[in-house]
Amino acid sequence: MPESVAPSQPVTAGRPIVFYDGGCPLCRREIGHYQRLDSAGAVDWRDIHADATPLADWGITWDRAMQRMHAISAEGQIRSGSWAFVLVWRHLPYYRWLGGTLHRLPPIVWLMDRVYNVIARFRWRSRCDSGVCRPGR
Repeated sequence: MPESVAPSQPVTAGRPIVFYDGGCPLCRREIGHYQRLDSAGAVDWRDIHADATPLADWGITWDRAMQRMHAISAEGQIRSGSWAFVLVWRHLPYYRWLGGTLHRLPPIVWLMDRVYNVIARFRWRSRCDSGVCRPGR
């Protein structure tokens, strides 16, 4: 389920923020696809591999962010995993209908999140658990 807003969160300027691992080839490819669709600049894309410092503003540790994709809604709510994808999709052309539909179907997103957890755990173990993907500072 979506995480709540911490009391001292910075404002997101009306657009969601997405934290992603720009050092991961799979992540780069998927986020690159979304960025190409985001010609209106509806999402604030943040590569935490290049600069992990913005995570601290939201109380998200680097390890947590590397294990699951995190996004911040325009209202300041933290989302992770499949909930983060649904948030992103609601702001992108071609995916907007899917994000809007799934947003109203939490049990489906919960099931998607179970699958996402398996993929995310595999990615973490194969790439990050060894310390290979430490972020730039």
